Amino acid sequence: MNVLTDNFSTYAQGFLGTLQLTVYASVLALVLGFVMASFRVAPVAALRAVGAAWVTVLRNTPLTLLFFAVLLGLPRFGLVLPFQVFAVLALGCYTSAFICEALRAGINTVPKGQGEAARSLGMTFGQTLGLVVLPQAFRSVIPPVGSTLIALAKNSAIAGAFSVTELLGTYKTLGELGYDVVWTFVWIAVGYLVVTLAISALFNLLERTWGVAR
Repeated sequence: MNVLTDNFSTYAQGFLGTLQLTVYASVLALVLGFVMASFRVAPVAALRAVGAAWVTVLRNTPLTLLFFAVLLGLPRFGLVLPFQVFAVLALGCYTSAFICEALRAGINTVPKGQGEAARSLGMTFGQTLGLVVLPQAFRSVIPPVGSTLIALAKNSAIAGAFSVTELLGTYKTLGELGYDVVWTFVWIAVGYLVVTLAISALFNLLERTWGVAR
């Protein structure tokens, strides 16, 4: 217990770093995932190709390799930003591929007749998707999207290896101070549990409110 009380500020700083990474990367992942899911079901072949390429490349690239590509590669092209921003980009882009596929699966559960009826009324593709298809698809994708964002929160631990302040990285500081490594990791695990349980509670609430009745 002393490792927590004696180093509460260190744990708090790491927890806040993980929380910020999770929130910012989740927003980016949801936005990009929605855009790419729209591309994947668009009537324009070029957009479908872009969406498919985005998902194929990112889902099959190890996240650690993507961190290396973003944090070490982008500065070579003159894009110099804080490491935390690079970490958000890596996490958000990687997770967006999984969000995209979850949304696309939800879109495919909506009967085709719904879209055809909307188009027969003169709606554009964007109006059909935004006003008819996605509101229905949203109900079925709440659980998989929630699970994906929980995975994102845990994946944020990789950022600590790239000089980004986050919860897992606190073990290095506390290890150097001579604290028991077991209790150090116990409190780190508790911190991650708080974040993941909060995400789970939020999506359970969304599912009870808007989810598909079982």
